[in-house]
Amino acid sequence: MKKYLGVIGLAKRAGKLATGTESVLDAIRAGKSALVLIAADASEDTRKRICDKCAFYGGRYVVLSSTKTELGTVLGRNDTAAASFLDASFVKAFEASLAREETISAGKEISKKN
Repeated sequence: MKKYLGVIGLAKRAGKLATGTESVLDAIRAGKSALVLIAADASEDTRKRICDKCAFYGGRYVVLSSTKTELGTVLGRNDTAAASFLDASFVKAFEASLAREETISAGKEISKKN
């Protein structure tokens, strides 16, 4: 299992994670999203909607190397295309776990905040 998935699961148990595309979009609009996570196999429409909202509201996102099924399994749900950290401390832990991976294979770099 990828170490960063453990951080995502921990954030879910702490109640600091929005899950599912609509909940993530709501968190971005409300300014509560610290970092959006997009599954590698999320549809192009889902990616575009989330990336556009992040660009408009100044949010950050990362496309994971994990699939919707892997992300959903960690969250105790069915396939999940997107999730969002609602707390910056979990983002730091997530980024640290990525750095510890042998190869940083989390897809694209984390987008820069505008």
